[in-house]
Amino acid sequence: MYVMSGIKTSHKRRLWGIISSVVAVTLSFFLALPKDALACTQIYVGPQLTRTGDVYVGRAEDYAQRHPKAFGIQEARQNPEFSSDESNFRWTYAGTSYRYTYVRDLPSGWDGRNDAYSEAGTNEMGVSVSATLTTDYNNQVKAVDPCGNGSATPSGLGEYTIADIVLACSPTAREGVKLLGRLIDQYGNYDCNQIVIADNTETWLFTQLSGHQWIAINLTGAYPNKASVNPNIGQLKYQIDLNNENVCLHSERLEETAVNAGSATYFEDGTLDVATSYGNPQPGASQYTRLAQGRAYFGAPLAEGSYTMGAHGVASVNDPQLLFTPGVSQVDLFTMLRSFAARGEQDSTLNANTNAGLYAIGNNRTVEAHMYQIRPGMSADIATIQWVALSRSEFSIAIPSYSALLTEVDTTLYPPVDSWNEAHTGPRENVDSVDAAMDASTDNGSLDYVLMDINTLAYNNRDKLAANTRAYLDALQKQLIAQQEVVDKIMQQTPTSERTKLANKLHKQASAEVYAKTKALLDEMRNYLKGDQSAPFVPSDYDVATGLARTPISYATAFVTPVFTSEPQDVSVEKGNAVTLSAEANLPDGVEGSNSQLTYEWFRVAEPASTENSNAPAADVSVGTGQTLTVNTSEVGTARYYCVATNNASGLTAVSRSATVTVSNSAGQDSDSGQDQNNQGQNQNNTDPRQGNNRRSGSRRSGKGNLPQTSDSTNLLIPLSLGIAGTALITTTSVLRLKRRNS
Repeated sequence: MYVMSGIKTSHKRRLWGIISSVVAVTLSFFLALPKDALACTQIYVGPQLTRTGDVYVGRAEDYAQRHPKAFGIQEARQNPEFSSDESNFRWTYAGTSYRYTYVRDLPSGWDGRNDAYSEAGTNEMGVSVSATLTTDYNNQVKAVDPCGNGSATPSGLGEYTIADIVLACSPTAREGVKLLGRLIDQYGNYDCNQIVIADNTETWLFTQLSGHQWIAINLTGAYPNKASVNPNIGQLKYQIDLNNENVCLHSERLEETAVNAGSATYFEDGTLDVATSYGNPQPGASQYTRLAQGRAYFGAPLAEGSYTMGAHGVASVNDPQLLFTPGVSQVDLFTMLRSFAARGEQDSTLNANTNAGLYAIGNNRTVEAHMYQIRPGMSADIATIQWVALSRSEFSIAIPSYSALLTEVDTTLYPPVDSWNEAHTGPRENVDSVDAAMDASTDNGSLDYVLMDINTLAYNNRDKLAANTRAYLDALQKQLIAQQEVVDKIMQQTPTSERTKLANKLHKQASAEVYAKTKALLDEMRNYLKGDQSAPFVPSDYDVATGLARTPISYATAFVTPVFTSEPQDVSVEKGNAVTLSAEANLPDGVEGSNSQLTYEWFRVAEPASTENSNAPAADVSVGTGQTLTVNTSEVGTARYYCVATNNASGLTAVSRSATVTVSNSAGQDSDSGQDQNNQGQNQNNTDPRQGNNRRSGSRRSGKGNLPQTSDSTNLLIPLSLGIAGTALITTTSVLRLKRRNS
């Protein structure tokens, strides 16, 4: 994988095939590239540190500036065979696999295979995998237990296959850890990596240490009050009870191998220091700099005097630790999501925005970032919300999904892995081509390319575009987070059998809303760069004064039922005097301004059928629209009126109480006590006369009878299965490009 001037040292077989056809001097050049080429960042925040008690864990993958990814669904399979395009690994699972989501590489980089590197996903049992964070091992261990990637015949289990196996075959996170361990015992490791395997009870960090050694630590079991930022460093220390299977599982010869290598190191209490015993003591400045940036971001900077600075950032760190206590209390979801875009802004010596020679967590080579929001103790189907930000994190939006339930995605926004048109990538995926980003004619309509283009343009025109682009995207992200809290309440109240349908609709709606907003932003950025650039760029939908989007994202809005906050009241009036009824509703979606989606229609309750032989109920009559209704008081009598509020984003409706209007003659006038406005003198006390009335959603109700009162609290969050407004589609084109990946 390309990073600055380098490529990832664990080469792919396809890359080797290309290199083998090149002259020897070129091969020598590639092999001499620095170890600093690694660049992905894994972040964990324990449940005792978050505002909601959730677990936050995920990773950003760095590889190439314009490298597209495919988000999709892997269906269940019978007796699936797993093999690798990077080694000779091959294994068959006996049984039916689980369905799961994935974020995959495209076939063009892996000899046409469409099963490459499913780095992030959640299966139908609620098991999530984040894979992989490439790490390292020291030369002493390498000499006694080398990984399979150093062999003339590459062997062992590597990142190409790990996520697929665990997601397809694991009913729980712990079982996933055990399965991975058994396979490594049998087949060995292709290279060194860290993998997160989590469910609603445990979050495990699994490490491939050497050719046949591994360890897994239960982060939530052992460190619920700690956080971790790991930028590809195998030597970050942690102390764990190796004999306590509640918090640690490992290979049988873990300590023996380190002893044989002469690298075994121990803590004062005699516990094996696994990270120091196995890790590379010199991971490089790019890694240490990102470690320092991550610590600073969470308010726990490396102690003064514990590290040294060099020409390319942090050159060394004394006693580097895997876990730390953040200086910020109650980490919230937005803070966690934006951590993958951190560029050292908290410390002038670490700030990559002002120091061009520094590498950053939020860099221009991130191809996707994913984060799992795990709610311990909640049912497995909805406990985990998978947030995915395609392309780079700095100028992107993470979209939520209930991935354990997800059975479909919008293939217009997320093209199938085997149907991508890659023409819009540009001349090469490792070239951040502004020309490619400006060329709308090759855009295939995917969300990935829209976010990729925004990042390319903002990163390469930082002084003109970055500030307000970032501020606007942050505002949208915060709106999406707030609305996710609303729809989560709906999801929790939805019967289990109906949750998959709702999950699919929610993901489609969130994706469509984000696409519509970001595509409009991209069009404006392109027009700005083509035109007058004398004034700072400000997205037309962004209010600089308030820091809000002028028109909010409409994610939750499409799923909430209106709630009346003011309803029409009974009134008595003399004939001919003016009477105005009023009503007001609210959309409880957490979105400022969304009440503009509401419309109101008034109905007069119909009189009963006029003949004894008529079985058809009379239809209530529409008498007006708007929040107020001026009642006709020209005739003496009694009539009842109600208001229907409609959420036009979804078609969901609420019905107000029925208000009785009694019109009488003025003093001295004759009155006919036996008549009312509609021959409905009954029910003068406004007891509800609407029994048996069936209300059709969205229009008028037919017949008389009992209307639903959505002012009741039990009706605030009813996830009715109605159609959701779509978003405009964009036609496709594309192209192929060379392989890649990093961890």
